[in-house]
Amino acid sequence: MFQTLYLKSVHSTQSYLKNLVKSGEVKLPYAVLADIQTDGIGSRDNTWTGLEGNFFLSFGVSIDSLPDDLKLESSSIYFSYILKDVLSNLNSSVWIKWPNDFYIDNCKIGGMITNVVGNNLICGVGLNLLQAPKGFSSLDIVINREKLLKIYLQNIEKKVPWKQVFSKYKLEFHRNKNFSTHNNNNEIISLENVELQNDGSIISNGKRMYSLR
Repeated sequence: MFQTLYLKSVHSTQSYLKNLVKSGEVKLPYAVLADIQTDGIGSRDNTWTGLEGNFFLSFGVSIDSLPDDLKLESSSIYFSYILKDVLSNLNSSVWIKWPNDFYIDNCKIGGMITNVVGNNLICGVGLNLLQAPKGFSSLDIVINREKLLKIYLQNIEKKVPWKQVFSKYKLEFHRNKNFSTHNNNNEIISLENVELQNDGSIISNGKRMYSLR
């Protein structure tokens, strides 16, 4: 069962938790939720602007505790979709743009990153619940952050098999066709004609790509 630390303000929940894990100060599973995040980490080392009242979460789990059929490279899809499923059950129209971005219609409202620290996986989530910086949008339902955290962590603890999560994720993958992503060389890759594989990777122009975030 997760232990949770609540912070008023932090530079980055991801960095904060990584340091706790590296120092051996906490036992996983463990989660950190902050009211304000001043220097959030996004994909490809970008920053994630943290406006007060939004959802700033990082949580850590042992790699050994992950579902047996989950490839580590696709863990961001797995944990993103579990949160998406929670929000959908609360009547949100949120969807996941491959591999780890939360969208409402055509606007990004958040994202997830994952990092390996020893034999542990550290996941960071930023989600605009109440307000969004310019160029982004916010969630289309009203929900208390602590309630969302509680339901989300409870669903993670169920350790739903990857196959079960992926069976629902792939039904919505067609929504990606008008968007793009970046490969490991930071090149823009269109998602219009990519082929989604059962392990969560995609094939574009004959080359396989994993989320790796």
